[in-house]
Amino acid sequence: MNDFEQKLQTQFGKKILEKIQKVKIGIAGAGGLGSNCAFNLVRSGFKKIKVIDFDKVEISNLNRQFYFFDQLGMDKVEALKVNLLRINPDLAIESVVKKLDQDNILESFADCDVVVEAFDGAEEKAMLAAKFIKTDKFLVSASGLAGIGSSDSIKTNRIKDNFFLIGDLVSDSKNSFPISPRVNVAAAKQADLILEFVVKNTS
Repeated sequence: MNDFEQKLQTQFGKKILEKIQKVKIGIAGAGGLGSNCAFNLVRSGFKKIKVIDFDKVEISNLNRQFYFFDQLGMDKVEALKVNLLRINPDLAIESVVKKLDQDNILESFADCDVVVEAFDGAEEKAMLAAKFIKTDKFLVSASGLAGIGSSDSIKTNRIKDNFFLIGDLVSDSKNSFPISPRVNVAAAKQADLILEFVVKNTS
């Protein structure tokens, strides 16, 4: 146990930290939601993380995603791995460069206890929900994050016992663009919901 984890243990207690570190998180997408949710999860003690995305870091990502100027052109999952390991060097993180679709998404996260939906497009979001809603995995999705202000409108919506949707369910990125504050609010809410679930509902 490194110094960072030792400090977390003094805050959470040994039993709770062990519960957190036992859970494996799958993150579908390494953009604004995925990259920011990931660093919140790592700072909360999660160690087993699988991130899947096929994109590379672009200049347009830097207004809201957990990347840096010197990482432009890198695969997002590899850049994110570098950044997360700077928080906790003992992570068990899997970075997978792959485009997720309806034919491979279930298999891709078969070994994960929790799945974070962090796609950009509505079709991909709906596809993931349809695939996982009948499984026993804990699923956290997000929709309605674009724009500036009114961050209190970003709510946690319970769809099923194991499926939660974060967002205002109204704002549309076609009419306004996603930017760091509201995206980070949603990503942090995703991470907090996962942390609460693991602490209260896992053994």
